Amino acid sequence: MLKHTGVRRTHLHNVRLAALLSLIAGAVNAEGFLGFSILTTNVTGHAALFAEKVSLRDWKTTWVIALWMLLFLGGAFISSLIIDLVGRNQRYSYLIPILLELGILVMVAIMGNYYSHRLDVRQIFAGSLLFAMGMQNALVSVISRSVVRTTHLTGTFTDLGIELAQIVTIRGEDRSMLRSGIVLKTVIILSFITGALSGAHAFRAMHFFSFYWPALMLVFALLYDVFRVNVKRYYRKIGKSLKKLDI
Repeated sequence: MLKHTGVRRTHLHNVRLAALLSLIAGAVNAEGFLGFSILTTNVTGHAALFAEKVSLRDWKTTWVIALWMLLFLGGAFISSLIIDLVGRNQRYSYLIPILLELGILVMVAIMGNYYSHRLDVRQIFAGSLLFAMGMQNALVSVISRSVVRTTHLTGTFTDLGIELAQIVTIRGEDRSMLRSGIVLKTVIILSFITGALSGAHAFRAMHFFSFYWPALMLVFALLYDVFRVNVKRYYRKIGKSLKKLDI
């Protein structure tokens, strides 16, 4: 799901990746908004807010919003830089960005209930989540060759609308590629919304401890590839042993 890159990567890998990480992004989006009243998975809304604060000459808030947008950019930069330095085709090159994101989610889960009443700390938490989502978005984009986006839905809805229109008019082999794209984008949308719903309910019940929920999903994403590889090796060894016994 995460370790397959290049020609080894299939549509099924992208669907699995999109489903899991869109769930995480949806949960972080809902929990971040309920916890900090700030959108924490994209920068589109912050651009409008930035313009409003500039027009009001509220320079203090303007700088904070600008910093949030830069933190999302910085997360994308750091994630891509790490993958490029390690090597895109190196197994587990995604490990460091995922661990950084995991650490941020756990930090918010542990400290949120104690410090969220302070405005400056709330802004720091929101910025850290934007940084984490920037890392995740870039990571997924690099791994899937820009096929999958998980932290926002605007472009996904647009692409889905275009592909739905195309599948009505196009005939032949191209329809199978369009169907794959439609399935992938539908999975992203449904997973994001499901994650947002589960995150909202979790936050109502557990407050900032609810950030453990997306953190656990990240742990699952890490362990999935590791154990899946080990299981495959185990079965291969069993298969080779059985063939030797037959001989």
